[in-house]
Amino acid sequence: FMYLCGTFLVNGGHPPILGLEPVEGEADTPDTGTSLGHQPLLETPWGAPLVWGESSESANHRAKFSQREVRVGLLVLAVGAYGLHLRRFLLSAEVNFLPGRGVTYYVLCDNPRSLEPPIKLAPERDLKVIPVAEMPGWDRLARRRMDLIAAAVKDEVGDEVAYVFCADVDQEFMAPVREEILSELVATLHPELYGMPRHAFPYEIEESSAACVDEDEGDFYYTSELYGGRVAEVFRLARACSLLILEDQEKGFMARGMEESYLNRYLIDHRPTCVLSPEYSWWDSALSADVPQNADAEGMGQRQGSLLASPGLELRLETPLKRHAKA
Repeated sequence: FMYLCGTFLVNGGHPPILGLEPVEGEADTPDTGTSLGHQPLLETPWGAPLVWGESSESANHRAKFSQREVRVGLLVLAVGAYGLHLRRFLLSAEVNFLPGRGVTYYVLCDNPRSLEPPIKLAPERDLKVIPVAEMPGWDRLARRRMDLIAAAVKDEVGDEVAYVFCADVDQEFMAPVREEILSELVATLHPELYGMPRHAFPYEIEESSAACVDEDEGDFYYTSELYGGRVAEVFRLARACSLLILEDQEKGFMARGMEESYLNRYLIDHRPTCVLSPEYSWWDSALSADVPQNADAEGMGQRQGSLLASPGLELRLETPLKRHAKA
């Protein structure tokens, strides 16, 4: 389950990416400029903003939306044991996910009792339950999730909202996530791979896989814990990834990073217009890097007053979304 803090979403206990281990020795400085000990990257090589929550760039982006009425969807799957995390996720989102904005929660759920007693929502916020069949085991869910998301976005979300974000339910928002995240196609840097050299990224390397990434491809490694954008863009992403997964399933194969491998393949071919820093989806993991404390002179350094206190862990720089232990 994740905590959202100054790490906005925090989590812990994600199914392992096969083959992902700490890289021994000092890491080479990646071409993307994300290595630790350096000024955090504020722009991707293709010119998209790399968002840090309290940077001046984020403040400017929020200001552009100050007079605009924009409704946003937040879509989660609460299937099987993951339903145990649903109330905590929603309660934290009520406080910290686009506070003051109109939000619709789309909950793909196999057990409506996960929402009992009903959660009292703020004005202009509502919740829509989308029934799905139970799928025991995270591996089976990983095979179906993109297909379920694509169907939900097409059939349930439609034109009800302008933007929709998909998040894992075993997380908790720990600090405000505001309009700086709103863009056409949004991805989030994987916290365990932040600052690592390109050769450490666990892209799929099996050449016969639809998720395969060649050695000369890829700028970042993205987490599947949080992504989104315009509704049409999210549908295209989820639909394309579900077809790639199906293509591999017909060969009796599944990429080592499960749906995250297919997400990364898609985002190499369709580069995001906005990349969120790893503070937006944090894990309490020995592999996770420290969040840089100075995105710019006016930004991240001012956020240290709101810290995450995770049970049994030391206080650390706040991160908006944090992940909790797996159910």
